Amino acid sequence: MVSPTSDTKAQVINIFDGQPTFSCSKCTAVIALQDELISKAFSGRDGRGYLMHSATNVKLGRREDRPLLTGMHTVADVFCLGCNDKLGWYYHKAADSSQKYKEGKYLLEREKLVKENAWSLDTEEPCT
Repeated sequence: MVSPTSDTKAQVINIFDGQPTFSCSKCTAVIALQDELISKAFSGRDGRGYLMHSATNVKLGRREDRPLLTGMHTVADVFCLGCNDKLGWYYHKAADSSQKYKEGKYLLEREKLVKENAWSLDTEEPCT
């Protein structure tokens, strides 16, 4: 396991050119594809959060049991690989059977992400 405080900037990968992504608001490392979004109706530590199928350019902290709004969960904090900013957490295990769907998923805090739509402007001349 990589330490949350270790320098890992050189490990950041950028392979999602032209695809809508969520990036770290601090260092702009790509964190997740927008297609991996499951729900926007989650609460993070400091506000709204996104439940995601997967994430990239992240490292996990230590596993711990944490009481959350929906009960006790075994989670690990998620840190940006580029700048070590804490982005949310990873659900390892849920105690309540109704919460098992979260296992293996990421909760990423909305305020820590920038939505990148990968739009491009037409290069044709405008109509006059």
